[in-house]
Amino acid sequence: MPRIGAHVDSDDPLAHARARGAEVAQFFLGDPQSWKGPVIGERTREIAGSDVDVYVHAPYVINVATADNRVRVPSRRLLTAHLAAAAEVGAKGLVVHGGHVGAGDDPANGFANWRKVFERMEERPVPVLIENTAGGGNAMARKLERIARLWEALDGFDVGFCLDTCHAHAAGEELSEVVDRVMAITGRIDLVHCNDSRDAFDSGADRHANLGAGAIDPALILDVCRRADAPIVLETPAAGQAEDLAFLRKNL
Repeated sequence: MPRIGAHVDSDDPLAHARARGAEVAQFFLGDPQSWKGPVIGERTREIAGSDVDVYVHAPYVINVATADNRVRVPSRRLLTAHLAAAAEVGAKGLVVHGGHVGAGDDPANGFANWRKVFERMEERPVPVLIENTAGGGNAMARKLERIARLWEALDGFDVGFCLDTCHAHAAGEELSEVVDRVMAITGRIDLVHCNDSRDAFDSGADRHANLGAGAIDPALILDVCRRADAPIVLETPAAGQAEDLAFLRKNL
């Protein structure tokens, strides 16, 4: 049985995790839409060294792939700051989206910019887990063929992968095949974001639903969770997370 948990608020993540019966907690260290640096509250620090496994999600604004220096350079700084902060709270990984290049830009430049991140980073106190994304024709990690090119660019570096079921569904990737195909590319799945989708297959829309309340067959979600053999984080609407946790524990 994999360890199962949920994305929770960072004001008191340990209390939120225990209230849900979660063995794993993921949270932001600040506003995910802000360029401000990470903030660690006293209650947030309490989760370090507890029996709950910790993952930190980097802000959504980070885009290290872009050719726009006004975004790429602060993205690198913010990523570095969040890696240090994630280490302070005992995180097992920092989840970050793959980002995108601008319309008309060559994706090869985005992959090269990702490589520069690892080449210039003096240390990584916790693993970087790149997450597949739901939409965008210029995205680095929406389609598996792009993820393969990204991993080729990052050859020689220790890079982790976070597989999101909603994002894969929205990106038009078959969940019945996605674990085997990801493993063939990355050799690893470090974390599963277990989410149903409010939208249809290949919609490109990143809108999560509680398990069984969306467009994905729950059996497919369970199959991904079994075959990935990695810790699981629910990012479903909070009102139904307790039921989602119970569903996973019963059926896995």
